[in-house]
This record gives sequence, structure tokens and C-alpha cells, in this order.
Amino acid sequence: MSLKERTTFCFQVDGDFALFTDPITKIGGEKFTYPVPTYQALKGIAESIYWKPTFQIVIDKVRIMKPIITEARDIRLMKYNRTGASDLARYTYLRDVSYQVQAHLEWNEQRVDLMKDRNANKHYAIMKRSIARGGRRDIFLGTRECQGFVEECRFGQGSGYYDDSDDRLFGTMLHGFDYPDETGEDYLGLRLWNVVMKKGIIEFPPPTDLQLHRRKLHELEAKKFTLDDIQSVDDTYEELLGGEDE
Repeated sequence: MSLKERTTFCFQVDGDFALFTDPITKIGGEKFTYPVPTYQALKGIAESIYWKPTFQIVIDKVRIMKPIITEARDIRLMKYNRTGASDLARYTYLRDVSYQVQAHLEWNEQRVDLMKDRNANKHYAIMKRSIARGGRRDIFLGTRECQGFVEECRFGQGSGYYDDSDDRLFGTMLHGFDYPDETGEDYLGLRLWNVVMKKGIIEFPPPTDLQLHRRKLHELEAKKFTLDDIQSVDDTYEELLGGEDE
């Protein structure tokens, strides 16, 4: 059985609002959300549930459970170059969102110094327990003011708003970022792709897919980790699931 088959997990994330910012709209302080979550946003949610530098979380697909509805709000922003001054900006959010997410773990081959922390059964068990507890860190849907809530689910269970809809094309969107501690390259990169939703489901190409459009942003060095800097998977497992079988 492959590592993907052994470590595939699912969760559902819900929230009153979400803001998966389209970077093109950030000019002048305005923010407008993408209609659906990006790969990077879902990866960030999964990493808030449970993550270690030993592995990478790969998002396989997302199911859009509720209708895509936007709501604009006026936000008062402080002017940092003028004491007490403020200005208005308009942020456009997604309202009342719900997503089912399927993902799996892959070992981070750039972290050979953490090979002793590679225990697929324990990492998977910790992830499942963390999902059941709503995550180990706060869950945000694209931005800090949009709180999310995570729970267990089986991907495909229940009825979704777009289950019987035609294919929907969302055009070019952000896929994610290439970080040096995941790629082995000393720069931060950007990935773009053309998004298609079929029957309410978006299947993501993996970050290594050569058909993704890539761009280098700037030089960046990988963060340094050793086994002395992190809690071992054995200790985390004992803390969360002590006494249970692997």
C-alpha cells in the first residue's frame, strides 16, 4: 500500500465568511475573493489541523457544498503614516461557505535530517484525532477575520449544491507557492492554473505538475529544523492517543 493510500484523510470546513483574496484586486487596499478556495488556502487549513516539517500535505480535491454567494463590506483601515487618520476600503467576501476536502501526506524529501520522525501510522492517527478535535490551531478561511470550523467527514457524503450542475470554468487562479523547504530551491515561487469545477468538485494537480504555470518571486532560504527543535511524532502520539493502538 502506498503512502498516499495509507495517509489519505478528509475533513469538512465551514464558516460564515471566507476571503480567498485575488491578488489582482489588492491594489489600493481593496480585496475581492476568488469564488472558490485555492490549493494554498486549503493546505493552510490542513496545516492548522496538524503539520510538521517532516511531511508535506497534498490537497487532492475539494467539494463545494453550498452556493457561491458574495457580500461586500466597507472596512475602515488605519493610515499608518498619519496618526489617527483612517480610510475606507471595500472587501468582498464569500458568505456561508462549506467545503469537503480530501488530502494525503507525503514525506518532505528536503528534510532528510528528520527521517527518524517518519512514522506514517502515527502521523495519520494524529491527523485524524486532530480533525476530530477541530484542529490544533485556529482555522481561518483565507484571512484572519474569517473564522472556520473543522469536523470529520467522508468525502462525497451528503448532498452538495452543485452535484448536478454543468462544468464551471473559473479561469486562471492562484494554485499555491513554492517554498524552498519543500522544493530545495533558494527562492519563493508562484504557481497558477486554470480551474474547472465538475459536479461541484475541483481536483487539484499536485505542486510538482509540470503543466502548472510558475514564476519566481524572490530569493528565500529554507528554515532550519532538527529533531531537537520539534516534538517527535512518538511524543505527540503519546500525548494525544496514549494507550491506543496505532
